[in-house]
Amino acid sequence: MHYYVIVPAHNEEGFLSDTLNSILRQSLQPKRVVVVNDNSTDNTEAIIDQFVTLSPIFQKLNTTSSTEHMPGSKVVNAFNKGLQLLDEDYDFIVKLDADVILPDNYFEKIVYIFRGQPKVGIAGGFIYEQTEDGQWKLNHPMDKNHVRGAFKAYTKKCFKAINGLRNAMGWDTVDELLAQYHGHEIYTDNALKVKHLRPTGNAYNQKAKLLQGKAMYTMRYGFPITVIASLKMALKQRKPQAFADNMYGYLEAKKEKKQFLVTKAEGNFIRNLRWGNIKRKLL
Repeated sequence: MHYYVIVPAHNEEGFLSDTLNSILRQSLQPKRVVVVNDNSTDNTEAIIDQFVTLSPIFQKLNTTSSTEHMPGSKVVNAFNKGLQLLDEDYDFIVKLDADVILPDNYFEKIVYIFRGQPKVGIAGGFIYEQTEDGQWKLNHPMDKNHVRGAFKAYTKKCFKAINGLRNAMGWDTVDELLAQYHGHEIYTDNALKVKHLRPTGNAYNQKAKLLQGKAMYTMRYGFPITVIASLKMALKQRKPQAFADNMYGYLEAKKEKKQFLVTKAEGNFIRNLRWGNIKRKLL
């Protein structure tokens, strides 16, 4: 199977070399890797240039955008610019963060998943982050069947069905919901342990704290599901303020009549899917 990788990178000089080296070590090499230098002001571009010289699979794209490190819109915007450089001669496509280290057999295992389970449309492993004592421990605040946005692999059929990635906060949730709407399954492999070099959200702008609630509105969760999801998030993160931030963001988005990311039919499916998951966990 052929695959492409797109790596959005904004001021990643401390991590990018490790990420790109982990791609070079893959037992199954990608057909091409587009590294998008997204308005970096450090040595990110110089690192990309080194790898472009090192291997023909790498391609650099310089682009400009806001300097604010906001979840969702910035990274997907960079991804979509990289996507424009690629043709459609691939079996699956990968959105990869610039601060992770993949196991050497990562994409070989992804191929096994897609070949062995044709209904799977999105696949990935799990994030591990280093503790103060040097141990790598699982950090997965979402449900175990959720693939983190840092390393999402999509089959071509699934990627086309969901019409690519949404340029908004919540993109890495709505993609999975829409994938299921179109009959695809999500698969996570416990054996694929990805090292995340920077703790989740550490570089995000302070404005980002309200975006999760806004995303729940634009995904047509509705008020009751937003309350339940926000409570769950606050409990898992042990941050009571997260609940207040989510609800404030949701109500602000409703007041401003933010544009929805999904159609009414997709929204109905999403709510039914969410209620089904909630009922299963309660029973």
